[in-house]
Amino acid sequence: MPAEWEPHAATWLAWPHYHGDWPGKFEPIPWVYAEIIRNLAKHERVELIVNDASAARQARRVLERGDAFSSNIRFHRWATNRIWLRDSGCIFLTPQPGIPRPDSPFDSAQGRLRRLSPHKNSGVAAKFRFNAWAKYSNWRHDEKIGSLMAKAAHADEIRAVSKGERMVLEGGSIDVNGAGTILTTEECLLSKVQERNPHMARVNYEKAFADYLGAPNTIWLGRGIFGDDTHGHVDDLTRFVSKNTVVTMVERDSKDVNHAPLLANLHRLQAARDQDGRQLTVVELPMPQPVIFEGRRLPASYANFYIANGVVLAPVFNRPNDRIALNTLAELFPTREIVPIYSGDFIWGLGAMHCMTQQQPG
Repeated sequence: MPAEWEPHAATWLAWPHYHGDWPGKFEPIPWVYAEIIRNLAKHERVELIVNDASAARQARRVLERGDAFSSNIRFHRWATNRIWLRDSGCIFLTPQPGIPRPDSPFDSAQGRLRRLSPHKNSGVAAKFRFNAWAKYSNWRHDEKIGSLMAKAAHADEIRAVSKGERMVLEGGSIDVNGAGTILTTEECLLSKVQERNPHMARVNYEKAFADYLGAPNTIWLGRGIFGDDTHGHVDDLTRFVSKNTVVTMVERDSKDVNHAPLLANLHRLQAARDQDGRQLTVVELPMPQPVIFEGRRLPASYANFYIANGVVLAPVFNRPNDRIALNTLAELFPTREIVPIYSGDFIWGLGAMHCMTQQQPG
């Protein structure tokens, strides 16, 4: 699995339509999408999933009015339940020289890869099972999306299996440096609060990360941020920004609910080692001041940025720490434009820039 900052052929998105994700606040959401697509399409192709022909016409009208429509947008008419492609979509991989391309499924007993017959396909896509974070009932369209994405991208699909069962994994629960190290959290994958894979233990996850994503070195963090309905996705916590550098969220207010878990994660990162046994460079980024709507603390985090070709899309919330986040990202990505995307309304859907995107390597 390549790092997110490596070259993209495209970014995959699904046009918003499910009002239940933003109850009472759906109206501004398509316009947030238009701003995101306007910035992405300048730098790479946008593969845009819409439910049907009517949805395609509606999306085009919004994009045209928002000065965001371009020939770099390609529509796919596939039904979706929700728009969080980071979790429901496939994970595109890059075959490495000298390593056989994987077939589906893996030989899970021996961990060996089977060879594919040579053909014109350009890549590989890992398809994990999606069950809507083990908490919602409307996921059956989204479970099919990863396979449709892989087919459209002419990628060979791997169906991930562990101990003889399909493996559940959301893309937001992991982050990689593209060199063999992966970040994830115990709360998401190992806790009993929201179990994805009852048959899997820590060692099984680590083996799956090595076999399917080419990441044999796992760094386990603890708990996620308060309000995250995925129970601990790492893309709200800690992100690789280079092969040996991570940016991690911290909360300075010792009375805040996020203070203790984020401090514990910071200590783990400071003690962690990369795939070559070297210490990581850890950059601290303060959490935004709380974002609350209808009495609910929302999972607003600057870590949910998205790295694309030539640009980083950064969620901002009209909070004083926005400027610190943007300045920090500008220092970390000096060759990319840092584009703030106001996400005060969008975060009511409990996700931001990273949750909604899925990159296809170029």
